[in-house]
Amino acid sequence: MSSSRHPVALRLERALGLREAVSGPAKLLAIVMFLPLIDGIFPALILAGGIDSVAGILQVGLLVFGGSAVLAVILAEMDDAPKEQMKVVLLVAAGLIPLAALEATLAPTIASVIDLAIFERFAALVIVAIAAKTASARIGEYLPSPAVIVGLGFVASVDPSGFEVVVLPDPALVGRAVAAAGVGVAFALVVALASPWLRQNLDIDSFRFGSAVALGVLPLALLGVVFEQAPLAVLIVAGVLAFDPADGIGGPAPDGAAADGGTDEERNGSDRGQAPEREREPWL
Repeated sequence: MSSSRHPVALRLERALGLREAVSGPAKLLAIVMFLPLIDGIFPALILAGGIDSVAGILQVGLLVFGGSAVLAVILAEMDDAPKEQMKVVLLVAAGLIPLAALEATLAPTIASVIDLAIFERFAALVIVAIAAKTASARIGEYLPSPAVIVGLGFVASVDPSGFEVVVLPDPALVGRAVAAAGVGVAFALVVALASPWLRQNLDIDSFRFGSAVALGVLPLALLGVVFEQAPLAVLIVAGVLAFDPADGIGGPAPDGAAADGGTDEERNGSDRGQAPEREREPWL
């Protein structure tokens, strides 16, 4: 089983048989980051107006392209040096960003054949389903896949009478789509760069639940029930609450203390047959 224990990462790992692959973690990261483009989540958000503002771009980038699944894969699955991890992220970005731009280019044509008011509700339902799958693997087993929900939303909202092939893409829309994908890539790069420190100071399960809550708030923001920046605020709070620094790790040893955190007296006591203090449980 994946040491990340992230429901989304675990499901993909089992489905694609990546556990035994030599380059499994790199492939898993690519699948996790490409998933919003593959299963229709990102196009649905584009059509629902999810990236029409700076806050929307940040939220989609951090919660959809980045988020706890990307963090879990990098911290729990990739054990290379940060520099090597960043190379993998950049390699993924080389395909991710152009594909995000392509889907944004096609979005106006798709919008011409659907009723956006109806489709927006299905887009919100997709995000709720993803949030539930992120929070609990057991709940996720009973929910339809995002692709199924997006497909049903398209069928329910289709209106071919207004079909129009948009030859010239909307540069502003494409730019916002690229920016959202870029935010996700930037998030992954920061996690890779800081991975040694984050492994010791971040509770990944707490961040996962906080990220799920932020995802659950995103549909409410899309529908105007809460203020637009609410998901971003929830994610920031989740990150703060998940911060769990390990005492003494990475810092200088106090006077009279050994490099492993024990004092001279403790080491001597251990040498005399006394039981040494139980070592800290590893993060993974």
